Amino acid sequence: MSSPTPWQGQPWQGQGVPSMLASHADRERAVDVLRAGFSEGRLQQEELEKRVARAYAARTVGELGLLVADLPQGPMPMQPMPMPVMQPMMMQQVPRTFLPAPVPPTNGKAVGSMVLGVLTTMTFGVTGIPAVVLGHSARAEMRRTGESGEGFAVTGLVLGWLSVAGWAVFLTVLLVAAIASG
Repeated sequence: MSSPTPWQGQPWQGQGVPSMLASHADRERAVDVLRAGFSEGRLQQEELEKRVARAYAARTVGELGLLVADLPQGPMPMQPMPMPVMQPMMMQQVPRTFLPAPVPPTNGKAVGSMVLGVLTTMTFGVTGIPAVVLGHSARAEMRRTGESGEGFAVTGLVLGWLSVAGWAVFLTVLLVAAIASG
């Protein structure tokens, strides 16, 4: 006879995992982890259905943590998160599965491209070519690293190319005028 898995049996009663009440979003995250485990072949259909039912019936984050603890995206042994001393004791440990995803940093070249693109109006287009170069470089770097800032890079590219096109039109008009008068 196999030993019961942690999620079977009576409702979970503590053991160092927070007894914070679970939200609907917490339950949905746990169900997503269970479904991923099923799609990877880690859970049988019957076990998935039982765990999903338990997830929707769970009252605490600790119960949800036990339901997904044996799956890859489930919580690992929890470590206390640094929190201010004034926080209630139950807020000091939250499984990483239930925390929001970190926001990727903004690419510095993308910001520089946008700044140079905006400056084209004040520098009479001199910063247009550097804005275009930085914009293309930033977009390539963001695809490689996963950083954010696509809007900044595109803004710099558009303003830079408008500046370059403006200079091209201006120089063409000057050249045509010089040829026509000469």
